[in-house]
Amino acid sequence: MSPYLLLSLLLGAIYGTVFHLWQGKTWRDLALYLVTALFGFGLGQLIGNFMGLNIFPIGSLHLFEATLISGLMLFIIRWVKM
Repeated sequence: MSPYLLLSLLLGAIYGTVFHLWQGKTWRDLALYLVTALFGFGLGQLIGNFMGLNIFPIGSLHLFEATLISGLMLFIIRWVKM
């Protein structure tokens, strides 16, 4: 497994877990937030690759873009869930 893929999975899982600790109530919420954060992180990585942005890169990982989209997706899913 490549290092940036492992780091992406780790950061996405951390974002989902922290969001659950802040906003979640059930185990189902935890699963939803983990999947959403990982999907958002991957989507942000793709957007960063497509647009060619390099704000806070870690190797080939677009940290800023992936974090931004992951956070945005988490807030959207919380809003839709309410």
